[in-house]
This record gives sequence, structure tokens and C-alpha cells, in this order.
Amino acid sequence: MTDWLGLGPDEWSAVNLSLRIAFWATLASLPFGILVALVLARGRFPGRILLDGLVHLPLIMPPVVTGYLLLLSFGAKGPAGAFFEDYLGITFSFRWTGAALACAVMGFP
Repeated sequence: MTDWLGLGPDEWSAVNLSLRIAFWATLASLPFGILVALVLARGRFPGRILLDGLVHLPLIMPPVVTGYLLLLSFGAKGPAGAFFEDYLGITFSFRWTGAALACAVMGFP
């Protein structure tokens, strides 16, 4: 038995997961992206070139390296991951929240 558009429950589950990850990744990266764009476009300050380099770092590094660094930082034993898990109850390792974080970081620049 198929649902609307010939997709079954498993396919709709995948579509739901993809849309949820895309929504939260956009919501997470958009405010930071606008803020950094305004700072870099209008600001003249020492370290501007360094900030510009940090913003473009995910585009330069291979995705495997970026993912590994995210796993080290936001994993259960990483500094940011332990904070989010202990105080906010958000787990990033191997969950949809981690996929949304990775998409937000890769889509940030």
C-alpha cells in the first residue's frame, strides 16, 4: 500500500527527517551568517582578515575533517557536547541534531 505520490511510510519518514534537518540548520546558521556578513562588510577592525578566514574554513577543509572536528567538539565527551547534554539535554552524536549542526556549519559561509 502506498501513500500520496506513491511514497510509503519509510519514504515519508526520510522526507520528514530531511525537512526537519534543513529547517533547523537554516534557523541555526542564518542569524550568525547575517551578523558576520554585516560585521565583515561594514566593519574595519584588527583581525578582520582572520575572521574572514575562519568563516571560509568549512569551504576549504574536506568534509571528513570538518565532521571529525565537529564530533570531537560536540561529541558526548567534547567540551561543547558535554555542556549541551548536561545543561540543555541536547545530544549531537549520531542523531538528527548532529546532522542539523553539520549542515549549519557547512552551509554557514
